[in-house]
Amino acid sequence: MEKEKRSSFSGRVGFVLAAAGSAVGLGNIWRFPYLAAKYGGGIFLLVYIVLAVTFGFALMVAEIAIGRKTGKSAIEAYGMLNKKFSFLGWLSSVVPMIILPYYCVIGGWVIKYLVTFATGEGPAAAGDSYFSGFIGQTGQPVLWLTVYIAITAVIVMLGVEKGIEKASRFMMPVLVILSIVIAVYCVCMPGALEGVKYYLMPDFSKFSVTTVLAALGQLFYSMSLAMGIMITYGSYMKKDVDLEKSVHQIEIFDTGFALLAGLMIVPSVFVFSGGDESQLQAGAGLMFQMLPKVFNTMWMGGVVGAVFFLLVLFAALTSSISLMETVVSILQDKLHWNRKVTCLVVAVGSLAIGIPSSLGYGVWSGVQILGLSILDFFDFISNSVLMPIVAFLTCIFVGYFVKTKVICDEVKLSSPFHGEKLFVVIIKYVAPICIVAILVSSVLNGLGIVVI
Repeated sequence: MEKEKRSSFSGRVGFVLAAAGSAVGLGNIWRFPYLAAKYGGGIFLLVYIVLAVTFGFALMVAEIAIGRKTGKSAIEAYGMLNKKFSFLGWLSSVVPMIILPYYCVIGGWVIKYLVTFATGEGPAAAGDSYFSGFIGQTGQPVLWLTVYIAITAVIVMLGVEKGIEKASRFMMPVLVILSIVIAVYCVCMPGALEGVKYYLMPDFSKFSVTTVLAALGQLFYSMSLAMGIMITYGSYMKKDVDLEKSVHQIEIFDTGFALLAGLMIVPSVFVFSGGDESQLQAGAGLMFQMLPKVFNTMWMGGVVGAVFFLLVLFAALTSSISLMETVVSILQDKLHWNRKVTCLVVAVGSLAIGIPSSLGYGVWSGVQILGLSILDFFDFISNSVLMPIVAFLTCIFVGYFVKTKVICDEVKLSSPFHGEKLFVVIIKYVAPICIVAILVSSVLNGLGIVVI
């Protein structure tokens, strides 16, 4: 087939909204708040912010610059700069291929809850067994998985500027407005102040190495690092767009939304669980089980619940769009298929791989890998093993083979690089050590070995 001309974003605003949309996802809504609560509340937030403006900044600059310099997705970008690291392109490309199918499973759950509240069935969703009863079925979870994949594929099929950028320009501002409104409402509930204090006030006595490791781990998931997404989006970035400024704006979007998500969830849990902190560590259940109970007690709770899950759907879509776009870009670069055909192939493949993850809570619940459900196993392999490995190798690649000057020169094409010294120190010396610590800690914890 004839090779298509590579698409691009219209400018900095389009790029920032799309990249921020990729970073803002389900991890911000349910994972960030319960990790913050588990690892010391305010002190976790402080550590995370410090790491985001140092470690996260350096790795995001490196990935976007690699993409913009080469004009290629991750699978070819590394090899173009140094043939010895061609394997790293393949390795990083595997990550979104693993994540996309099971992420769409959760996206299907979100649509189910949105429809439930929009049709006035919100009180039923507040029942203790509603969530487990739903995901334990066969037909409904697969149906909503299919719908979610179809929505994602249609947006990606429309292309970078007409599809991804236009969707992000609409969804991201709405996302921010909805989250602010709900966060303000939750903070103003009677009894919410204790939750706000717990979430925002740093308690330095709770600081530990584990807090730092947890914050670093969340950084990968939250900022879409080490999975080829930022390289792919960077390849669509025009040379005159201020790269460093764009990275700072993406960080503000991502971290700001994570903070808002915490203000929606943590105070609510304190209000409706009587301050039971164990409820804060429920993971996905915190959103799908606890919040429907919250909405059920509110005036106009059905409307609030529908609006909230619409917000969650927007957040999920902006991330799944970036995941699918990365996989589509990889296949287009290697096979030279047109966008529509590639999108259809990726959508069908995602559905085929996503179905086992969906059934892993129902008829295939007896299938366990390393003691984990099918979905949890894919999550563990991608987030706790492959992403730290890719991040570590990227730092070595940039710091000692391609050299940091190549990346810095790319950044300087559009503007002065004010954070150049920080970038060099983090990429060459700080990040590799921290990433190895994350990898070891994550793997040991995943295998059930407690790390102090």
